[in-house]
Amino acid sequence: MGESKADRENQEKENEKLRDEKISEYGQVRLENNEQKRKIHLLSVVGEIEGHENLPSSSKATKYDHVLPQLAEIEDDKEVEGLLVLLNTSGGDIDAGLAISEMIASLSIPSVSLVLGGSHSIGGPLAVSTDYSYIVPSGTMIVHPVRMSGTVLGAPQTYEYFKRIQDRITGFMSSHSRVSKEKLEQMMTNAGELTKDLGTILIGKEAVDVGLIDQVGGLKDALEKLYEMIDEKRKNCGANKKTQVF
Repeated sequence: MGESKADRENQEKENEKLRDEKISEYGQVRLENNEQKRKIHLLSVVGEIEGHENLPSSSKATKYDHVLPQLAEIEDDKEVEGLLVLLNTSGGDIDAGLAISEMIASLSIPSVSLVLGGSHSIGGPLAVSTDYSYIVPSGTMIVHPVRMSGTVLGAPQTYEYFKRIQDRITGFMSSHSRVSKEKLEQMMTNAGELTKDLGTILIGKEAVDVGLIDQVGGLKDALEKLYEMIDEKRKNCGANKKTQVF
């Protein structure tokens, strides 16, 4: 027997409920209602990036132990054709942020990021981890030295440890953008912009001018760029299939 109208309506309601729960819990959703039915996964990185320790329940956070399995699932799902990353983060755990960044950078599908309110601190590597990056005109990026909480030993080894962590960040950012490692280190140690800290604030076009972000734009621009990249990949895959000889 065929599926009844009531069954279809119930299934649609259940699918919509699951979709809403996924957005509420993980800040992620599948975009596939565009003209060419391109299947795009939307990942939102908001608030603070949570690492090995749980943040207070009142804090808005992106949990890396939620994001990493999702990214692995995206890579394994051959129906997903692109990734759009929306960023509005104050930073957070360094290891967690770099882990997510490395995962995004290693995906085989086209990816685009869009910095909205801000992508500060460890949000920098996340912003540049995609194939192409955008920032809205009022969006901000703050580049500053590594900070540590808890007990810090006043020993030469402590300084070397801090430097090696910072090198991981600047190395990743320079290899995934148009700004050199030396320029990033210079921006991190700038003493003229932040009242109680070292670092540099970049607003909108300034992040593009220094080579950190590719272009100023909004959601429409980011989606159009991702559509273009997906269509190009579809075209190349189609050409490769035609040229195969058996």
